[in-house]
Amino acid sequence: MKKLVFAALLLVGCLSVKFAGAQIRLNVNIGSQPEWGPVGYEHAEYYYLPDVDAYYSIHSHKFIVNYRGSWVSVNNLPHEYANYDLYHGYKVVINQPDPWLHADQVRAKYSQFRGHRDQQVIRDSHDEHYRHHWRG
Repeated sequence: MKKLVFAALLLVGCLSVKFAGAQIRLNVNIGSQPEWGPVGYEHAEYYYLPDVDAYYSIHSHKFIVNYRGSWVSVNNLPHEYANYDLYHGYKVVINQPDPWLHADQVRAKYSQFRGHRDQQVIRDSHDEHYRHHWRG
């Protein structure tokens, strides 16, 4: 009886360890963030740029902008934002899939950051984390 209980406890213990191990996931993408990205984030999926109401995909290194009512992926911001300074404009990190599908909510939530110019960017950081960031 003791052996059976011990074997059952051992089996449950092994399954628990395997399950817990599967839950651990370290996702760091500091190296793929652009040098104009904000400091303080080890992982970022998208930046929302409230000044121009656009998104930037860290993974694809592309901007997602609204063009004639549709969200499109482009290499650069449209010409009407040619003078927009990515280094000084505020960026909001968003870690949810396809945030532009909820653009109204994102816009409402982060509109207070329009015009903010006080965010430190990776290029200006002396933190060792950002030594080999993506320069694009």
